[in-house]
Amino acid sequence: MSNQQNAYLKAMGIDVWVERNSSSPSLINASTDFTPEVKLIEPEAAPIPQSEPIIDVKDKIDIDNLDWPSLQAFVAKCTDCELSNNREKVVFGAGNQTASLMIIGDAPSKEDELKTEPFSGKAGTLLTAMLKAMGYQRNDVYISNLVKCCTSENQDPSVEEVATCEPYLQQQIKLIQPDLILVLGSIAAQRLLKSKSTLSRLRGQLHYIEDINIPIIVSFDPAYLLRSPNEKRKAWDDLQSAMKELTNIARSYNSEE
Repeated sequence: MSNQQNAYLKAMGIDVWVERNSSSPSLINASTDFTPEVKLIEPEAAPIPQSEPIIDVKDKIDIDNLDWPSLQAFVAKCTDCELSNNREKVVFGAGNQTASLMIIGDAPSKEDELKTEPFSGKAGTLLTAMLKAMGYQRNDVYISNLVKCCTSENQDPSVEEVATCEPYLQQQIKLIQPDLILVLGSIAAQRLLKSKSTLSRLRGQLHYIEDINIPIIVSFDPAYLLRSPNEKRKAWDDLQSAMKELTNIARSYNSEE
């Protein structure tokens, strides 16, 4: 481990790091028409206008075909769930749109909304240190959330709210095509993987979601690590697993050339 990495690990609040020869994670697949009655009207009467059927705006636009600017503009105007009622700004995501590593959290905070960037404040500072320990700057990776609007009083996003935003996140993933996705926090992991397992059971394994053949590793939310610093060593184990997986993927790319 380099002196620079050791310095970043100390910034995470961990004094001593002992790298272990852990084995690569095991693979797990997450896996009547209505015809109104016609009535005769007097010739001089105006025709009665018929109201148009209500159609979800997502039925009119194929989100799978949206590029980055179009997707971001579309998400900025979304009013499909109650989270849009109280938002000031949409927190779409930030970072390298061709990144090999994508970070996904659960929902932006009010502080994130003010800065329009995921993982701001103290949790963001810790995430930056974690990424640097892996050898990344924040602008080397892409960071987003399951939902793009902050929740009321920073509550966990509901299953319905996550489902509403899911097409947007899936399109972000398809546009980026990262080599690996790192999901932070139990709510983000359970909602994304559609699992009821605890974080401890979801950690230490590779997961996949339907229609997206990209490995997923689960770890702790930086905000949780600030409250529970003793878990930082386990978080470092997860980051090491992510680094190893990324190295293996890079080697497989090189061997195919």
